[in-house]
Amino acid sequence: MNKYLSISAPVAEALAQGRPVVALESTIISHGMPYPQNVETALKVEATIRGCGAVPATVAVIGGKLKAGLTPEEIEYLGKKGTAVTKASRRDLPVLVARGEDGATTVTTTMIIAAMAGIRVFATGGIGGVHRGAETTMDISADLEELARTPVMVICAGAKSILDLGLTLEYLETKGVPVIGYGTEELPAFYTRKSGFRVDYRLDTPEEIASAFRAKLEMGLGGGMLVTNPVPEEYSMDKAVIDAAIDQAVEECRMKGIHGKETTPFLLARIKDITGGESLEANIALVLNNARLAARVAACM
Repeated sequence: MNKYLSISAPVAEALAQGRPVVALESTIISHGMPYPQNVETALKVEATIRGCGAVPATVAVIGGKLKAGLTPEEIEYLGKKGTAVTKASRRDLPVLVARGEDGATTVTTTMIIAAMAGIRVFATGGIGGVHRGAETTMDISADLEELARTPVMVICAGAKSILDLGLTLEYLETKGVPVIGYGTEELPAFYTRKSGFRVDYRLDTPEEIASAFRAKLEMGLGGGMLVTNPVPEEYSMDKAVIDAAIDQAVEECRMKGIHGKETTPFLLARIKDITGGESLEANIALVLNNARLAARVAACM
């Protein structure tokens, strides 16, 4: 057992008994939504996973410990502390652990800690990717590199539509990461079901997804798998409206000189304000939708 890793009793028991477990990130709690909606959503996502017969394992760094499975009190703590919690990527873990500090895990660090704990399925909202203008800024999310190296399946609503989706798919192809569409041949774009870009394969059942990932693991190919699950139809936003909001937020971000890991939280907050909160409603709906699918896939694993 890794001496830096702490697995909660419910998660450890489920893993020991071979029951399905689904990892969840904590950046959505500290940086993705305002309090108290962040805590309410996190607890609702956990309840949704339990309702589908799996065990949730929300992941975070608390007091320098890599935690796989949080208590409601720990989730409340992260939610109240909010953006004061470090948004922790792979590069941040050594210092946070050495200093005994807190960190909210991104897709990258949730994958790392889930893999340490033996959890193979992870549900999130959307992944990071290649940012617009990356040909000059080199702003590429660490999520893509982690998908190439860590054997965890990530179930999401596609790449966030604030990104360059075409370059994100090209990067994943170069790294050998399969991009699966659940019931769709088109890459979902987080707030919307359509992007204009094709996924690698369409799979229509949780059993097919689990079978493909199991084969990948058994062949020793390394790395993860990205499963994209479109936001429910009733919450899908009008593409023209969300594109206009994104363009405005991206321009404001550029004017303010915001870059690096502060970019995504700024853009998501501005898009929420510009759309009058509609994007936040869509965000919550798609996270719950991904949690349901992840629980079903984990059961098949």
